[in-house]
Amino acid sequence: MTDDEILLGLALTVVLATGSQILASKLRVPALIVLLPVGFTAGAITDIIHPEKLLGPDFSAMVSLAVAVILYDAGLGLDVRKLAHHTRGIVGRLLVYGVLLTFLVTGTVAPALFDMPLRVAAMLGMILVVSGPTVVGPILDFVRPSDKVRRILIWEGTLTDPIGAILGALTFHAVASSHQIDIGRGYQLGQFMLSLAVGLAGGIVGTALLWFTLRTLRLGETLGTLAQLAIVIGVSAGCDIVRDDTGLIAAIVAGLAVSNIRGFDMPARRPFLETLVQLIIGLLFVSISSTVTPASLVPVLLPALGLIAILVLVVRPVVAFGAAARTDLSRGERAFVGWMDPRGIVAAATASAFSAGLVEQGVPGASKVLPVTFLVIVGTVLLYALTAAPMARRLGVVKEEGTRVLLVGGEPWVVELGRVLRSAGLDVLMWAGLDEEREHIKRAGLELAEGDLLATAINPGARLEGVTAVFLATDDDDFNALASIVMQDNVEGPVYRVGPPHDSHGVVAPYTGGDILFGGSLVRHVLAERYGRGARFTVQPAAAPLPPEHDTLFVVRADHRLDPVTERRKTVPQDGDTLVLLGPAPTTTTAPPL
Repeated sequence: MTDDEILLGLALTVVLATGSQILASKLRVPALIVLLPVGFTAGAITDIIHPEKLLGPDFSAMVSLAVAVILYDAGLGLDVRKLAHHTRGIVGRLLVYGVLLTFLVTGTVAPALFDMPLRVAAMLGMILVVSGPTVVGPILDFVRPSDKVRRILIWEGTLTDPIGAILGALTFHAVASSHQIDIGRGYQLGQFMLSLAVGLAGGIVGTALLWFTLRTLRLGETLGTLAQLAIVIGVSAGCDIVRDDTGLIAAIVAGLAVSNIRGFDMPARRPFLETLVQLIIGLLFVSISSTVTPASLVPVLLPALGLIAILVLVVRPVVAFGAAARTDLSRGERAFVGWMDPRGIVAAATASAFSAGLVEQGVPGASKVLPVTFLVIVGTVLLYALTAAPMARRLGVVKEEGTRVLLVGGEPWVVELGRVLRSAGLDVLMWAGLDEEREHIKRAGLELAEGDLLATAINPGARLEGVTAVFLATDDDDFNALASIVMQDNVEGPVYRVGPPHDSHGVVAPYTGGDILFGGSLVRHVLAERYGRGARFTVQPAAAPLPPEHDTLFVVRADHRLDPVTERRKTVPQDGDTLVLLGPAPTTTTAPPL
Protein backbone atom coordinates (compact mmCIF):
# COMPACT_ATOMS: atom_id res chain seq x y z
CA MET A 1 0.00 0.00 0.00
CA THR A 2 1.14 3.56 -0.66
CA ASP A 3 1.59 6.12 2.10
CA ASP A 4 -1.58 7.89 0.99
CA GLU A 5 -3.58 4.65 1.16
CA ILE A 6 -2.22 3.88 4.63
CA LEU A 7 -3.12 7.35 5.86
CA LEU A 8 -6.60 7.08 4.35
CA GLY A 9 -7.10 3.61 5.82
CA LEU A 10 -6.07 4.66 9.32
CA ALA A 11 -8.21 7.79 9.20
CA LEU A 12 -11.23 5.89 7.86
CA THR A 13 -10.89 3.26 10.60
CA VAL A 14 -10.86 5.92 13.32
CA VAL A 15 -13.80 7.78 11.78
CA LEU A 16 -15.89 4.63 11.40
CA ALA A 17 -15.07 3.47 14.93
CA THR A 18 -16.00 6.82 16.46
CA GLY A 19 -19.03 7.47 14.28
CA SER A 20 -20.44 4.00 14.97
CA GLN A 21 -20.22 4.50 18.72
CA ILE A 22 -21.85 7.92 18.52
CA LEU A 23 -24.68 6.46 16.43
CA ALA A 24 -25.09 3.56 18.88
CA SER A 25 -25.32 5.95 21.83
CA LYS A 26 -28.07 7.92 20.09
CA LEU A 27 -29.95 4.72 19.24
CA ARG A 28 -29.39 3.46 22.81
CA VAL A 29 -28.04 0.12 21.64
CA PRO A 30 -24.71 -1.61 22.42
CA ALA A 31 -22.00 -0.18 20.19
CA LEU A 32 -21.12 -3.65 18.93
CA ILE A 33 -24.43 -3.84 17.05
CA VAL A 34 -23.27 -0.93 14.87
CA LEU A 35 -19.51 -1.52 14.84
CA LEU A 36 -19.55 -5.03 13.39
CA PRO A 37 -21.84 -4.36 10.40
CA VAL A 38 -20.03 -1.10 9.67
CA GLY A 39 -16.63 -2.79 9.69
CA PHE A 40 -17.91 -5.71 7.64
CA THR A 41 -19.47 -3.39 5.06
CA ALA A 42 -16.39 -1.19 4.84
CA GLY A 43 -14.20 -4.26 4.42
CA ALA A 44 -16.42 -5.53 1.63
CA ILE A 45 -16.40 -2.20 -0.21
CA THR A 46 -12.72 -1.32 0.16
CA ASP A 47 -9.56 -3.09 1.27
CA ILE A 48 -7.72 -0.05 2.62
CA ILE A 49 -8.90 -0.67 6.20
CA HIS A 50 -7.85 -4.32 6.32
CA PRO A 51 -5.47 -4.60 9.30
CA GLU A 52 -3.15 -7.12 7.63
CA LYS A 53 -2.46 -4.53 4.93
CA LEU A 54 -2.18 -1.57 7.27
CA LEU A 55 -0.12 -3.26 10.01
CA GLY A 56 0.88 -6.61 8.52
CA PRO A 57 1.95 -9.32 10.98
CA ASP A 58 2.18 -6.75 13.78
CA PHE A 59 -1.62 -6.58 14.06
CA SER A 60 -1.88 -9.64 16.33
CA ALA A 61 0.58 -8.17 18.85
CA MET A 62 -1.22 -4.83 18.76
CA VAL A 63 -4.54 -6.59 19.46
CA SER A 64 -3.06 -8.41 22.45
CA LEU A 65 -1.78 -5.20 24.04
CA ALA A 66 -5.00 -3.34 23.26
CA VAL A 67 -7.11 -6.05 24.93
CA ALA A 68 -4.80 -5.91 27.96
CA VAL A 69 -5.58 -2.19 28.37
CA ILE A 70 -9.32 -2.95 28.07
CA LEU A 71 -9.14 -5.64 30.76
CA TYR A 72 -7.07 -3.43 33.06
CA ASP A 73 -9.74 -0.74 32.83
CA ALA A 74 -12.42 -3.38 33.47
CA GLY A 75 -10.53 -4.57 36.55
CA LEU A 76 -10.52 -1.02 37.93
CA GLY A 77 -14.32 -1.21 38.17
CA LEU A 78 -14.46 -4.44 40.18
CA ASP A 79 -14.79 -4.18 43.95
CA VAL A 80 -13.93 -7.47 45.66
CA ARG A 81 -15.73 -6.32 48.82
CA LYS A 82 -19.02 -6.44 46.94
CA LEU A 83 -18.42 -10.03 45.86
CA ALA A 84 -20.10 -11.75 48.81
CA HIS A 85 -19.67 -15.43 49.61
CA HIS A 86 -22.63 -16.73 47.58
CA THR A 87 -21.93 -14.34 44.72
CA ARG A 88 -18.29 -15.42 44.62
CA GLY A 89 -19.31 -19.05 44.40
CA ILE A 90 -21.80 -18.37 41.61
CA VAL A 91 -19.21 -16.49 39.56
CA GLY A 92 -16.65 -19.26 40.05
CA ARG A 93 -19.07 -21.96 38.99
CA LEU A 94 -20.23 -19.93 35.98
CA LEU A 95 -16.62 -19.70 34.84
CA VAL A 96 -15.83 -23.39 35.33
CA TYR A 97 -19.10 -24.81 34.02
CA GLY A 98 -19.29 -22.29 31.20
CA VAL A 99 -15.79 -22.99 29.91
CA LEU A 100 -16.15 -26.76 30.12
CA LEU A 101 -19.65 -27.09 28.68
CA THR A 102 -19.18 -24.53 25.90
CA PHE A 103 -15.92 -26.16 24.85
CA LEU A 104 -17.29 -29.70 24.91
CA VAL A 105 -20.62 -28.97 23.21
CA THR A 106 -19.11 -26.77 20.49
CA GLY A 107 -16.32 -29.23 19.88
CA THR A 108 -18.90 -32.02 19.55
CA VAL A 109 -21.39 -30.36 17.19
CA ALA A 110 -19.06 -28.18 15.10
CA PRO A 111 -17.58 -31.03 13.00
CA ALA A 112 -21.05 -32.00 11.80
CA LEU A 113 -22.31 -28.44 11.39
CA PHE A 114 -19.31 -26.94 9.61
CA ASP A 115 -17.53 -29.98 8.16
CA MET A 116 -14.31 -29.26 10.03
CA PRO A 117 -11.84 -31.57 11.80
CA LEU A 118 -12.27 -32.22 15.50
CA ARG A 119 -9.13 -30.28 16.41
CA VAL A 120 -10.38 -27.17 14.57
CA ALA A 121 -13.78 -27.60 16.24
CA ALA A 122 -11.99 -27.70 19.59
CA MET A 123 -10.23 -24.47 18.68
CA LEU A 124 -13.59 -22.88 17.85
CA GLY A 125 -15.11 -24.15 21.10
CA MET A 126 -12.35 -22.61 23.18
CA ILE A 127 -12.68 -19.28 21.36
CA LEU A 128 -16.41 -19.12 22.08
CA VAL A 129 -16.12 -19.62 25.86
CA VAL A 130 -15.42 -15.92 26.44
CA SER A 131 -17.99 -13.18 26.95
CA GLY A 132 -16.65 -9.76 27.93
CA PRO A 133 -17.53 -6.60 29.90
CA THR A 134 -17.48 -4.43 26.77
CA VAL A 135 -20.61 -6.23 25.57
CA VAL A 136 -22.32 -7.25 28.81
CA GLY A 137 -21.93 -3.84 30.46
CA PRO A 138 -23.82 -1.73 27.88
CA ILE A 139 -26.67 -4.25 27.73
CA LEU A 140 -27.01 -4.25 31.53
CA ASP A 141 -26.86 -0.45 31.62
CA PHE A 142 -29.92 -0.42 29.37
CA VAL A 143 -31.77 -3.22 31.20
CA ARG A 144 -30.95 -2.05 34.78
CA PRO A 145 -31.29 -5.42 36.54
CA SER A 146 -30.83 -5.86 40.28
CA ASP A 147 -27.38 -5.05 41.68
CA LYS A 148 -26.71 -8.70 42.54
CA VAL A 149 -27.42 -9.95 39.02
CA ARG A 150 -25.42 -7.14 37.44
CA ARG A 151 -22.46 -7.80 39.71
CA ILE A 152 -22.44 -11.52 38.85
CA LEU A 153 -22.57 -10.95 35.11
CA ILE A 154 -19.94 -8.19 35.10
CA TRP A 155 -17.53 -10.29 37.15
CA GLU A 156 -18.10 -13.32 34.97
CA GLY A 157 -17.64 -11.36 31.75
CA THR A 158 -14.44 -9.71 32.99
CA LEU A 159 -12.76 -12.83 34.39
CA THR A 160 -13.69 -15.19 31.58
CA ASP A 161 -11.80 -13.12 28.99
CA PRO A 162 -8.22 -13.76 30.16
CA ILE A 163 -9.00 -17.36 31.11
CA GLY A 164 -10.53 -18.05 27.71
CA ALA A 165 -7.67 -16.33 25.90
CA ILE A 166 -5.04 -18.45 27.68
CA LEU A 167 -6.97 -21.67 27.09
CA GLY A 168 -7.39 -20.64 23.46
CA ALA A 169 -3.65 -20.09 23.12
CA LEU A 170 -2.92 -23.51 24.63
CA THR A 171 -5.45 -25.17 22.34
CA PHE A 172 -3.98 -23.36 19.35
CA HIS A 173 -0.48 -24.63 20.09
CA ALA A 174 -1.80 -28.14 20.65
CA VAL A 175 -3.67 -28.07 17.33
CA ALA A 176 -0.86 -26.42 15.41
CA SER A 177 1.85 -28.77 16.70
CA SER A 178 0.02 -32.08 16.23
CA HIS A 179 -2.94 -33.72 14.57
CA GLN A 180 -4.80 -34.19 17.84
CA ILE A 181 -5.40 -32.43 21.13
CA ASP A 182 -3.01 -33.81 23.70
CA ILE A 183 -4.93 -33.71 26.96
CA GLY A 184 -4.70 -37.32 28.05
CA ARG A 185 -1.51 -36.96 30.09
CA GLY A 186 -2.42 -33.72 31.81
CA TYR A 187 0.11 -31.85 29.74
CA GLN A 188 -2.25 -29.02 28.81
CA LEU A 189 -3.40 -28.65 32.40
CA GLY A 190 0.20 -28.18 33.47
CA GLN A 191 0.73 -25.67 30.68
CA PHE A 192 -2.36 -23.75 31.81
CA MET A 193 -1.13 -23.59 35.39
CA LEU A 194 2.25 -22.40 34.17
CA SER A 195 0.59 -19.66 32.11
CA LEU A 196 -1.54 -18.68 35.09
CA ALA A 197 1.58 -18.44 37.26
CA VAL A 198 3.33 -16.22 34.72
CA GLY A 199 0.28 -13.96 34.50
CA LEU A 200 -0.05 -13.69 38.27
CA ALA A 201 3.66 -12.91 38.62
CA GLY A 202 3.33 -10.22 35.98
CA GLY A 203 0.30 -8.83 37.81
CA ILE A 204 2.29 -8.64 41.06
CA VAL A 205 5.14 -6.84 39.31
CA GLY A 206 2.67 -4.46 37.67
CA THR A 207 0.99 -3.77 41.01
CA ALA A 208 4.33 -2.98 42.63
CA LEU A 209 5.22 -0.58 39.83
CA LEU A 210 1.80 1.05 40.02
CA TRP A 211 2.20 1.46 43.78
CA PHE A 212 5.56 3.16 43.24
CA THR A 213 4.26 5.55 40.60
CA LEU A 214 0.83 6.32 42.04
CA ARG A 215 1.54 6.09 45.75
CA THR A 216 5.24 6.83 46.26
CA LEU A 217 5.74 9.37 43.49
CA ARG A 218 2.16 10.63 43.92
CA LEU A 219 1.74 11.53 40.26
CA GLY A 220 -1.20 13.66 39.26
CA GLU A 221 -4.05 12.70 36.99
CA THR A 222 -2.25 13.19 33.66
CA LEU A 223 1.09 11.60 34.54
CA GLY A 224 -0.66 8.98 36.66
CA THR A 225 -2.74 7.87 33.68
CA LEU A 226 0.33 7.79 31.42
CA ALA A 227 2.18 5.73 34.04
CA GLN A 228 -0.68 3.25 34.24
CA LEU A 229 -0.75 2.81 30.46
CA ALA A 230 3.02 2.37 30.26
CA ILE A 231 3.11 -0.16 33.09
CA VAL A 232 0.15 -2.20 31.85
CA ILE A 233 1.46 -2.32 28.29
CA GLY A 234 5.03 -3.03 29.40
CA VAL A 235 4.12 -5.78 31.85
CA SER A 236 1.60 -7.35 29.46
CA ALA A 237 4.15 -7.37 26.64
CA GLY A 238 6.77 -8.93 28.91
CA CYS A 239 4.38 -11.67 30.01
CA ASP A 240 3.34 -12.38 26.41
CA ILE A 241 7.00 -12.75 25.47
CA VAL A 242 7.45 -15.35 28.19
CA ARG A 243 4.10 -17.13 27.60
CA ASP A 244 1.48 -16.34 24.97
CA ASP A 245 -1.59 -14.35 26.19
CA THR A 246 -0.48 -14.31 29.83
CA GLY A 247 -0.37 -10.52 29.60
CA LEU A 248 -4.18 -10.48 29.86
CA ILE A 249 -3.99 -12.16 33.27
CA ALA A 250 -1.35 -9.66 34.40
CA ALA A 251 -3.47 -6.73 33.22
CA ILE A 252 -6.63 -7.75 35.03
CA VAL A 253 -4.72 -8.68 38.21
CA ALA A 254 -3.14 -5.22 38.23
CA GLY A 255 -6.52 -3.56 37.69
CA LEU A 256 -8.09 -5.54 40.53
CA ALA A 257 -5.19 -4.69 42.82
CA VAL A 258 -5.36 -0.96 42.13
CA SER A 259 -9.11 -0.84 42.71
CA ASN A 260 -9.12 -2.96 45.89
CA ILE A 261 -5.85 -2.34 47.78
CA ARG A 262 -6.27 0.53 50.20
CA GLY A 263 -3.81 3.36 49.80
CA PHE A 264 -3.57 3.61 46.02
CA ASP A 265 -3.63 7.25 45.03
CA MET A 266 -5.86 6.82 42.00
CA PRO A 267 -7.11 9.93 40.22
CA ALA A 268 -10.81 10.36 40.92
CA ARG A 269 -11.60 10.70 37.23
CA ARG A 270 -9.98 8.82 34.35
CA PRO A 271 -11.34 10.62 31.28
CA PHE A 272 -8.30 9.95 29.11
CA LEU A 273 -8.12 6.26 29.98
CA GLU A 274 -11.85 5.80 29.51
CA THR A 275 -11.72 7.61 26.16
CA LEU A 276 -8.75 5.54 25.05
CA VAL A 277 -10.48 2.27 25.96
CA GLN A 278 -13.60 3.34 24.07
CA LEU A 279 -11.51 4.17 21.01
CA ILE A 280 -9.59 0.89 21.23
CA ILE A 281 -12.82 -1.10 21.33
CA GLY A 282 -14.13 0.65 18.24
CA LEU A 283 -10.89 0.27 16.31
CA LEU A 284 -10.59 -3.43 17.11
CA PHE A 285 -14.15 -4.30 16.14
CA VAL A 286 -14.03 -2.34 12.89
CA SER A 287 -10.63 -3.76 11.96
CA ILE A 288 -11.41 -7.38 12.79
CA SER A 289 -14.86 -7.38 11.18
CA SER A 290 -13.38 -5.87 8.00
CA THR A 291 -11.37 -9.08 7.49
CA VAL A 292 -14.56 -11.15 7.22
CA THR A 293 -15.69 -11.43 3.59
CA PRO A 294 -19.26 -12.06 2.37
CA ALA A 295 -18.05 -15.13 0.51
CA SER A 296 -16.78 -16.69 3.76
CA LEU A 297 -20.10 -16.13 5.55
CA VAL A 298 -22.47 -17.73 3.05
CA PRO A 299 -21.41 -21.39 3.54
CA VAL A 300 -21.54 -21.17 7.36
CA LEU A 301 -24.56 -18.91 7.84
CA LEU A 302 -27.26 -21.52 8.48
CA PRO A 303 -25.04 -23.86 10.54
CA ALA A 304 -23.93 -20.85 12.62
CA LEU A 305 -27.56 -20.06 13.42
CA GLY A 306 -27.91 -23.64 14.65
CA LEU A 307 -24.83 -23.26 16.84
CA ILE A 308 -26.18 -20.00 18.26
CA ALA A 309 -29.45 -21.73 19.13
CA ILE A 310 -27.57 -24.51 20.94
CA LEU A 311 -25.41 -22.05 22.90
CA VAL A 312 -28.33 -19.80 23.85
CA LEU A 313 -31.09 -22.35 24.49
CA VAL A 314 -29.12 -25.30 25.85
CA VAL A 315 -25.60 -24.53 27.02
CA ARG A 316 -26.13 -21.25 28.85
CA PRO A 317 -29.31 -22.26 30.73
CA VAL A 318 -27.65 -25.49 31.90
CA VAL A 319 -24.55 -23.59 33.04
CA ALA A 320 -26.62 -21.00 34.91
CA PHE A 321 -28.83 -23.63 36.54
CA GLY A 322 -25.82 -25.56 37.81
CA ALA A 323 -24.00 -22.43 39.01
CA ALA A 324 -26.98 -20.90 40.85
CA ALA A 325 -28.41 -24.08 42.37
CA ARG A 326 -28.87 -23.90 46.15
CA THR A 327 -28.05 -20.18 46.29
CA ASP A 328 -30.02 -17.14 47.41
CA LEU A 329 -30.78 -16.09 43.83
CA SER A 330 -34.48 -16.00 43.05
CA ARG A 331 -35.93 -18.06 40.23
CA GLY A 332 -36.17 -14.96 38.05
CA GLU A 333 -32.57 -13.97 38.77
CA ARG A 334 -31.35 -17.45 37.87
CA ALA A 335 -33.33 -17.40 34.65
CA PHE A 336 -31.95 -13.99 33.66
CA VAL A 337 -28.37 -15.11 34.33
CA GLY A 338 -29.18 -18.01 32.02
CA TRP A 339 -30.30 -15.52 29.36
CA MET A 340 -27.17 -13.38 29.18
CA ASP A 341 -24.00 -14.62 27.53
CA PRO A 342 -23.04 -12.47 24.50
CA ARG A 343 -19.62 -12.83 22.89
CA GLY A 344 -17.34 -9.82 22.52
CA ILE A 345 -13.96 -8.40 21.68
CA VAL A 346 -11.72 -11.18 23.04
CA ALA A 347 -13.59 -13.80 21.00
CA ALA A 348 -13.09 -11.68 17.89
CA ALA A 349 -9.43 -11.01 18.69
CA THR A 350 -8.52 -14.63 19.43
CA ALA A 351 -10.43 -15.90 16.40
CA SER A 352 -8.62 -13.43 14.17
CA ALA A 353 -5.19 -14.36 15.51
CA PHE A 354 -5.55 -18.13 15.87
CA SER A 355 -7.47 -18.82 12.66
CA ALA A 356 -4.89 -16.90 10.65
CA GLY A 357 -2.12 -19.03 12.13
CA LEU A 358 -3.93 -22.28 11.36
CA VAL A 359 -4.76 -21.14 7.82
CA GLU A 360 -1.07 -20.38 7.20
CA GLN A 361 -0.25 -23.95 8.25
CA GLY A 362 -2.83 -25.31 5.84
CA VAL A 363 -5.07 -26.86 8.52
CA PRO A 364 -8.35 -27.94 6.86
CA GLY A 365 -11.42 -26.02 8.00
CA ALA A 366 -9.41 -23.31 9.76
CA SER A 367 -10.70 -20.63 7.38
CA LYS A 368 -14.21 -21.13 8.82
CA VAL A 369 -13.26 -20.23 12.41
CA LEU A 370 -13.31 -16.44 11.97
CA PRO A 371 -16.59 -16.17 10.00
CA VAL A 372 -18.35 -18.55 12.41
CA THR A 373 -17.09 -16.54 15.38
CA PHE A 374 -18.18 -13.31 13.67
CA LEU A 375 -21.70 -14.68 13.17
CA VAL A 376 -21.89 -15.96 16.76
CA ILE A 377 -20.83 -12.54 18.07
CA VAL A 378 -23.36 -10.69 15.92
CA GLY A 379 -26.12 -13.20 16.61
CA THR A 380 -25.71 -13.34 20.38
CA VAL A 381 -25.32 -9.58 20.78
CA LEU A 382 -28.38 -8.85 18.65
CA LEU A 383 -30.45 -11.50 20.40
CA TYR A 384 -29.56 -10.46 23.93
CA ALA A 385 -29.67 -6.73 23.21
CA LEU A 386 -33.17 -6.98 21.77
CA THR A 387 -34.60 -9.43 24.30
CA ALA A 388 -32.79 -8.68 27.57
CA ALA A 389 -35.05 -5.80 28.64
CA PRO A 390 -38.41 -7.53 28.06
CA MET A 391 -37.02 -10.75 29.52
CA ALA A 392 -35.84 -8.92 32.65
CA ARG A 393 -39.25 -7.29 33.09
CA ARG A 394 -41.02 -10.61 32.62
CA LEU A 395 -38.75 -12.31 35.16
CA GLY A 396 -39.11 -9.45 37.65
CA VAL A 397 -35.40 -8.65 37.97
CA VAL A 398 -35.53 -5.05 36.78
CA LYS A 399 -34.53 -2.55 39.41
CA GLU A 400 -37.56 -0.62 40.61
CA GLU A 401 -38.05 2.75 39.00
CA GLY A 402 -37.46 5.71 41.19
CA THR A 403 -34.72 7.95 42.46
CA ARG A 404 -31.87 6.84 44.68
CA VAL A 405 -30.77 10.11 46.16
CA LEU A 406 -27.20 10.75 47.28
CA LEU A 407 -27.66 13.63 49.74
CA VAL A 408 -24.34 15.19 50.73
CA GLY A 409 -24.16 17.18 53.95
CA GLY A 410 -24.47 16.68 57.68
CA GLU A 411 -26.08 19.84 59.06
CA PRO A 412 -29.28 19.24 61.03
CA TRP A 413 -31.54 20.62 58.31
CA VAL A 414 -29.92 18.36 55.69
CA VAL A 415 -30.36 15.25 57.84
CA GLU A 416 -34.00 16.17 58.48
CA LEU A 417 -34.51 16.68 54.75
CA GLY A 418 -33.12 13.19 54.18
CA ARG A 419 -35.60 11.72 56.65
CA VAL A 420 -38.49 13.52 54.99
CA LEU A 421 -37.47 12.37 51.52
CA ARG A 422 -37.31 8.82 52.80
CA SER A 423 -40.76 9.17 54.33
CA ALA A 424 -41.98 10.23 50.87
CA GLY A 425 -40.98 6.79 49.55
CA LEU A 426 -37.52 7.57 48.16
CA ASP A 427 -34.31 5.60 48.57
CA VAL A 428 -31.93 8.01 50.33
CA LEU A 429 -28.17 7.59 50.73
CA MET A 430 -26.24 10.24 52.70
CA TRP A 431 -22.62 11.25 53.08
CA ALA A 432 -20.87 13.70 55.40
CA GLY A 433 -17.24 14.39 56.15
CA LEU A 434 -17.19 15.07 59.91
CA ASP A 435 -17.48 12.22 62.40
CA GLU A 436 -20.18 13.95 64.45
CA GLU A 437 -22.24 14.58 61.32
CA ARG A 438 -21.90 10.94 60.29
CA GLU A 439 -23.04 9.84 63.74
CA HIS A 440 -26.04 12.15 63.46
CA ILE A 441 -26.95 10.53 60.12
CA LYS A 442 -26.70 7.06 61.65
CA ARG A 443 -28.85 8.05 64.63
CA ALA A 444 -31.48 9.32 62.19
CA GLY A 445 -31.67 5.81 60.71
CA LEU A 446 -30.43 6.88 57.28
CA GLU A 447 -28.06 4.87 55.09
CA LEU A 448 -24.54 6.26 55.20
CA ALA A 449 -22.15 6.05 52.25
CA GLU A 450 -18.73 4.80 53.27
CA GLY A 451 -15.38 6.19 52.22
CA ASP A 452 -14.38 9.41 50.53
CA LEU A 453 -17.22 11.16 48.72
CA LEU A 454 -15.54 11.68 45.36
CA ALA A 455 -14.03 8.18 45.31
CA THR A 456 -17.39 6.68 46.24
CA ALA A 457 -19.41 8.68 43.74
CA ILE A 458 -17.00 8.61 40.80
CA ASN A 459 -15.45 5.16 40.92
CA PRO A 460 -17.05 3.01 38.17
CA GLY A 461 -17.92 0.36 40.74
CA ALA A 462 -20.07 2.86 42.63
CA ARG A 463 -22.40 3.12 39.67
CA LEU A 464 -23.66 -0.34 40.58
CA GLU A 465 -25.32 1.15 43.61
CA GLY A 466 -27.76 2.91 41.31
CA VAL A 467 -27.47 6.54 42.43
CA THR A 468 -29.73 8.50 40.08
CA ALA A 469 -29.47 12.01 41.55
CA VAL A 470 -26.94 13.85 43.71
CA PHE A 471 -27.81 16.80 45.99
CA LEU A 472 -24.84 18.70 47.41
CA ALA A 473 -25.79 20.57 50.55
CA THR A 474 -22.68 20.91 52.72
CA ASP A 475 -21.88 24.17 54.52
CA ASP A 476 -18.93 24.75 52.15
CA ASP A 477 -20.21 26.40 48.98
CA ASP A 478 -16.91 25.98 47.13
CA PHE A 479 -16.89 22.25 47.91
CA ASN A 480 -20.44 21.94 46.58
CA ALA A 481 -19.51 23.72 43.36
CA LEU A 482 -16.28 21.79 42.79
CA ALA A 483 -17.87 18.44 43.60
CA SER A 484 -20.71 19.12 41.18
CA ILE A 485 -18.23 19.86 38.40
CA VAL A 486 -16.28 16.67 39.05
CA MET A 487 -19.33 14.45 39.47
CA GLN A 488 -21.68 15.65 36.76
CA ASP A 489 -20.19 13.44 34.02
CA ASN A 490 -19.65 10.42 36.26
CA VAL A 491 -23.00 9.65 37.81
CA GLU A 492 -26.07 8.17 36.23
CA GLY A 493 -28.35 11.15 36.82
CA PRO A 494 -28.21 14.91 37.42
CA VAL A 495 -26.15 16.70 40.06
CA TYR A 496 -27.61 19.63 42.01
CA ARG A 497 -26.27 21.92 44.73
CA VAL A 498 -27.74 24.41 47.13
CA GLY A 499 -27.08 28.02 46.21
CA PRO A 500 -24.36 30.13 47.83
CA PRO A 501 -25.15 33.52 49.39
CA HIS A 502 -25.72 36.21 46.79
CA ASP A 503 -22.82 38.28 48.08
CA SER A 504 -20.48 35.28 48.23
CA HIS A 505 -16.81 35.82 47.45
CA GLY A 506 -15.95 32.13 47.22
CA VAL A 507 -13.36 30.85 44.80
CA VAL A 508 -15.78 28.78 42.70
CA ALA A 509 -19.26 28.76 44.21
CA PRO A 510 -20.76 31.94 42.72
CA TYR A 511 -19.67 31.14 39.20
CA THR A 512 -20.13 27.54 38.10
CA GLY A 513 -21.08 23.97 38.86
CA GLY A 514 -24.45 22.22 38.95
CA ASP A 515 -28.03 23.41 38.77
CA ILE A 516 -29.02 25.44 41.85
CA LEU A 517 -31.64 23.84 44.08
CA PHE A 518 -34.79 25.68 45.15
CA GLY A 519 -34.12 28.83 43.14
CA GLY A 520 -32.26 31.98 44.05
CA SER A 521 -34.18 32.82 47.23
CA LEU A 522 -33.69 29.62 49.25
CA VAL A 523 -29.91 29.58 49.27
CA ARG A 524 -27.90 27.56 51.78
CA HIS A 525 -27.65 30.00 54.68
CA VAL A 526 -31.34 30.95 54.33
CA LEU A 527 -32.36 27.30 54.57
CA ALA A 528 -30.17 26.72 57.62
CA GLU A 529 -31.33 29.89 59.35
CA ARG A 530 -34.99 29.22 58.63
CA TYR A 531 -34.72 25.67 59.93
CA GLY A 532 -32.91 26.92 62.99
CA ARG A 533 -35.81 29.27 63.74
CA GLY A 534 -38.23 26.35 63.72
CA ALA A 535 -39.27 25.90 60.08
CA ARG A 536 -39.85 22.24 59.21
CA PHE A 537 -40.15 20.08 56.12
CA THR A 538 -43.54 18.53 55.42
CA VAL A 539 -44.99 16.09 52.91
CA GLN A 540 -48.47 16.38 51.40
CA PRO A 541 -50.38 15.20 48.29
CA ALA A 542 -50.11 17.50 45.30
CA ALA A 543 -53.93 17.65 45.08
CA ALA A 544 -54.18 19.34 48.49
CA PRO A 545 -54.10 23.15 48.60
CA LEU A 546 -50.66 24.62 49.20
CA PRO A 547 -50.50 26.03 52.77
CA PRO A 548 -49.66 29.72 53.03
CA GLU A 549 -46.00 30.72 53.29
CA HIS A 550 -44.84 27.22 52.32
CA ASP A 551 -42.19 26.75 49.63
CA THR A 552 -42.20 23.72 47.32
CA LEU A 553 -38.81 22.02 47.28
CA PHE A 554 -39.46 18.71 45.52
CA VAL A 555 -42.19 16.94 43.59
CA VAL A 556 -42.21 13.18 44.09
CA ARG A 557 -43.92 11.66 41.08
CA ALA A 558 -46.37 8.78 41.34
CA ASP A 559 -43.65 6.40 40.08
CA HIS A 560 -41.26 7.68 42.79
CA ARG A 561 -39.19 9.84 40.46
CA LEU A 562 -37.94 12.96 42.18
CA ASP A 563 -38.20 16.34 40.45
CA PRO A 564 -36.56 19.16 42.41
CA VAL A 565 -37.44 22.80 42.04
CA THR A 566 -34.33 24.47 40.65
CA GLU A 567 -33.12 27.84 39.49
CA ARG A 568 -33.36 26.85 35.82
CA ARG A 569 -36.77 25.20 35.65
CA LYS A 570 -40.08 25.04 37.42
CA THR A 571 -41.68 21.75 38.38
CA VAL A 572 -45.41 21.36 37.74
CA PRO A 573 -47.17 18.89 40.10
CA GLN A 574 -49.78 16.50 38.74
CA ASP A 575 -52.48 14.36 40.28
CA GLY A 576 -50.98 11.49 42.22
CA ASP A 577 -47.74 13.36 42.97
CA THR A 578 -46.43 14.22 46.40
CA LEU A 579 -44.94 17.55 47.44
CA VAL A 580 -42.04 18.13 49.82
CA LEU A 581 -42.46 21.58 51.37
CA LEU A 582 -40.59 23.88 53.71
CA GLY A 583 -42.90 25.66 56.09
CA PRO A 584 -42.49 29.09 57.67
CA ALA A 585 -40.67 29.68 60.92
CA PRO A 586 -43.17 29.95 63.80
CA THR A 587 -43.73 33.47 65.04
CA THR A 588 -43.22 34.17 68.74
CA THR A 589 -45.60 36.54 70.49
CA THR A 590 -44.42 38.72 73.34
CA ALA A 591 -46.56 40.49 75.93
CA PRO A 592 -47.00 44.24 75.32
CA PRO A 593 -44.99 46.44 77.69
CA LEU A 594 -46.86 47.86 80.65
